[in-house]
Amino acid sequence: MNRRGAFQAIVMAGASVLAAPLCAQTPAIAADTPTPAAAGTPTAAATTIAPASAIDPAVEYYYAARPGALIWLKDEPSKTAARKVAEVLRGARIDGLANNGALADAVDAAILAGQPEGDKIVSDAWVKFVRAWRAPVGAVHFGDPALQLKAPAVAEMLSAAAAAPAAQVAQLSAVNPFYAALRDASASDGSAGDPRVRATLERLRLIPATGRAIVIDVASAHLWAIEDGHTLDTMKVIIGKAKSPSALMAGTIHYVTFNPYWNIPEDVTQRSIARLVLKRGTKYLKAARYETWSAVGTKGEKVDPDSIDWKAVADGTVTTFVRQLPGANNMMGAMKFGFVNDYDIFLHDTPRRALFAKPNRMLSMGCVRLEHADRLARWLGKDPGSVDEAPEQHVALDKGVPVFITSLTATAVEGKVAFADDVYDVDRAAEAQVATEAVAKTSVEPTQATVASAPDTL
Repeated sequence: MNRRGAFQAIVMAGASVLAAPLCAQTPAIAADTPTPAAAGTPTAAATTIAPASAIDPAVEYYYAARPGALIWLKDEPSKTAARKVAEVLRGARIDGLANNGALADAVDAAILAGQPEGDKIVSDAWVKFVRAWRAPVGAVHFGDPALQLKAPAVAEMLSAAAAAPAAQVAQLSAVNPFYAALRDASASDGSAGDPRVRATLERLRLIPATGRAIVIDVASAHLWAIEDGHTLDTMKVIIGKAKSPSALMAGTIHYVTFNPYWNIPEDVTQRSIARLVLKRGTKYLKAARYETWSAVGTKGEKVDPDSIDWKAVADGTVTTFVRQLPGANNMMGAMKFGFVNDYDIFLHDTPRRALFAKPNRMLSMGCVRLEHADRLARWLGKDPGSVDEAPEQHVALDKGVPVFITSLTATAVEGKVAFADDVYDVDRAAEAQVATEAVAKTSVEPTQATVASAPDTL
C-alpha cells in the first residue's frame, strides 16, 4: 500500500476525529477481552463497588477537599461520559495502560451501582488513563524541554472533567488525529500488537492536537505543516544518511535566517575541501565563494587562505574553519530554519533541486533539506520577498512553532495500517518489548546505492 501522503488521508476526517470519542469503536486487544458483563450493560452481579487497584492518594484528596462533589454520576449526561471512559479503557492496552480491562470493569460496576463512592472509582480510572498517554516519550531528543509530555496535576485533570466530562473524554482520548487514526486502524485490522504500531504511537503522542507544528517523518522523507490537527502543506525532504542520521527530536523554531552562510563542518573541510585546495590551489576557494576563518563565523577572525598549511588540514593536525558566502550555489540555499538541539541539525533550502526526484532521499549529513523552503517561510509568516540581499538575516517569528523529527513506520491509510522502512532502526527497542508476540517484520532495509553516491554535504 502506498503510504506517501498518509497524513493527508488521516486528516481528511480530522475535525470529526477530534470531536468523536475515538475509542468507542476500538475492540479490546486479545489479552484484555472483556467479560460478558463488561462487554455490554453490567449485570446485577457486577454492582459491587471495588476499585481495580488502590485509589490514587491525590484522587482521595480531591474528593476529601470537596465533600459531596460528583463528576461522573451527578446526572445522565455525566453518566454517559463515564460510560465513554469505560469504552476508552477497553481499548487502552495499546495506550500503555496494562490493567485497562480491570479498570473498565470497575467503572462499569460503579456506574451501575450509582453510589457516590463510585464517582471516585471512575475518576481514579480516568487519571490512570491520562497519566499513561501523557507519560514522557523516550528515545527523542528535546531541544525544547517544554515539548516533552507531562501529565497534569490530578486536581487539574478532575476539575476540567467536572466542568465538561464528555468533552474532556472525547478530547483527551483522541490525543491527536494521526494517533487516533492509527490506533483505530490497528485495532480493526489486527495489527495493534505489531511493534511498529506501538513504537509509532509512542512517538505520535508528542504531536499537538491544537496550534501549529511542523512534522518531519524520516520513514517517508516528507514534511507536514499542521494546524489544529489539519495538514495545511506538505513537501518532500532530504534527510541524513544512515551513517549520519537526522536524529529524532523536538524543538521550537523562533526565527528564519535569510541569505545564510554555510558554515562547513570540520570533517568536510578536512576530507574534501583541503584536498581540493591541494589539487587546485586556493583559487578554488574563491571560485566556490569560500572564506577561511580562525573560528566559526564571526566568533573568529578572517584568515588568508594562502597562509594555511592545507596538507596539515587534510591530515587533521591543523584545524581551519570554512564558510560559504550567500548566493545561488550556497548549500543552504536562500534560507534556513534553526532551532536549539545538541546535534546542530536544522532545516534549510538547497540549490540541488534534482535530488528531490530520487525515491531514496537519505542523502544529507543530518540536516533536513526542504523541497519548498519558501512555502514554509510564508506559512510561518515570513515572506522571502520582503528581505534584501544582506547576508545572514535573522527574522523573528511572531510566535515560536514546534518542529518534530519523527519516524512513522506505521500509518493509517484508508482505515488500514501501512508499514514503512525503519530507515534508522529506531524501532528495535520496541520490537524487543513485544518479542513474545512474534510479530513478523515485513518491511525491507533501504537501498544504499543512492546513499553511497550522495555528496558529503548537509
